[in-house]
Amino acid sequence: MQVLLVEDNDMVAKGLIYSLKQNGYQVEHRVNVQTTINFLEENKVDIIILDVSLPDGNGFRLYEQQIKKTKTPTIFLTAKDDENDIVKGLEMGAEDYITKPFGIKELIARMNKILLRGKNQVIKIQDITFDIDKMVVYKNEKPLELTSLEMKLLHLLFINLNKVVTRDAMIDKIWEWTGNDVNDNTVTVYLKRIREKLETNIIVTVKGIGYRIDEK
Repeated sequence: MQVLLVEDNDMVAKGLIYSLKQNGYQVEHRVNVQTTINFLEENKVDIIILDVSLPDGNGFRLYEQQIKKTKTPTIFLTAKDDENDIVKGLEMGAEDYITKPFGIKELIARMNKILLRGKNQVIKIQDITFDIDKMVVYKNEKPLELTSLEMKLLHLLFINLNKVVTRDAMIDKIWEWTGNDVNDNTVTVYLKRIREKLETNIIVTVKGIGYRIDEK
């Protein structure tokens, strides 16, 4: 998934870019209205994170005049916790609104919810079918017994089809889900168990980096 981050605060932008990449997103970064317009005239992205206050203009106006017509899901990002601004942004057609300071996990959860909305929630790769809505995995139409953590890791791979999910991102996710500190070997063990249960070689190892499932 490709994200366009429009944020002029260098410190905020660097933190967001790092965290988004760790979670498997590709990120394009722009710092003002004009460079954003130039980029969108030639490129498409899956979602936009848009700061309301930009050095050469207003994020609301940028959305209304340029972004809205592209129908790209947009999350407004601002330091202003003002109810009127929130209503204004949502009435314009933005998908969501989040105020600084915020947790990266909350932002990514909102992004994932938006990106999955309206998509086919049943994904089939070879003889493996993942029903995202029901969180059930089938092999040749027969449900597989996976632990909760195995299911979540497989889900992470499925919602990032054709993208590498890094081992570091998986370690962070396991900590988020369980509260347990884990190491690189833990990821190896879990992926081995998942592969054994799938009995289908759909999970590709990207040596030294992570894992990927390709949509074929």
